[in-house]
Amino acid sequence: MSRYLKITFFVLFYFFFLTVTCHSNINSQIIKLGTGETTFPAMVKEISSARVIFLGENHYDINHHKNQLNTIKALYEKGLPIAVGLEMFPKKDQKILDDWVSGRMKEKDFIPIFYDNWGYSWSLYKDIFLYARNKKIPLIGLNVPREITRKVAQRGFKSLSRKELSELPPGITCDLDQRYMDFIKRIFEHKGNNDDTFRNFCEAQVIWDQSMAWYLSQYLKANQERLVIVLSGTVHAWKYGIPRQLQKFITVKYRVILPDIPGDYRTITINDADYMVTH
Repeated sequence: MSRYLKITFFVLFYFFFLTVTCHSNINSQIIKLGTGETTFPAMVKEISSARVIFLGENHYDINHHKNQLNTIKALYEKGLPIAVGLEMFPKKDQKILDDWVSGRMKEKDFIPIFYDNWGYSWSLYKDIFLYARNKKIPLIGLNVPREITRKVAQRGFKSLSRKELSELPPGITCDLDQRYMDFIKRIFEHKGNNDDTFRNFCEAQVIWDQSMAWYLSQYLKANQERLVIVLSGTVHAWKYGIPRQLQKFITVKYRVILPDIPGDYRTITINDADYMVTH
């Protein structure tokens, strides 16, 4: 084989590899709850009419983040005005996110701030953040300070001081029900749900849900042309998490896409999510 043919073969193989890799990421098995298996393009077409799309994740799973990025790209390339809401950044750091998207902040300066807020590797999220900056897609901090949710997880909602309560959005309460607690137990594979430690953990999750829902509602009201894609843990993204709390503050059409979660996906119903993406 001539040197020219070898180079040509290598180039063709390389692009074939990239095409297959990207195609396989997009075409993971997609289940439309209540209907059955569907395709990525069909899902994107259907969710495009929503105001909010909740994309759940297991934080450590790179495949979940690839699916998130593919969905963000697909919606952006349809010409939709989108924004991305983030669990991993608190509302108070919004200027930092604005500086990142505008290009005023370099990656070497942004990464330490990312780790101050989040306990998972930058490499898992890097492509999402770079894509948002390259396309000037607004990034929205939705969370409350970690110190507050950490304290609730350790000592319960009742332990918060007046000052700490003032740092939460208005009207935040801590309503738990058995269905919510059962779902958290399943996701985190907790062994019991009657002890104070588990209840405190659930209360911390609800504080997250309500606060993110409130901040999201404020953004939606101020930016009525935007479709917001929310990246959060599965326990926040399912319909009993942020979506249920969001409806207390604003009525909007939303869709929930969950990744594969512990247990048999067939136990997940349309009451929990609209789509599941499995590997």
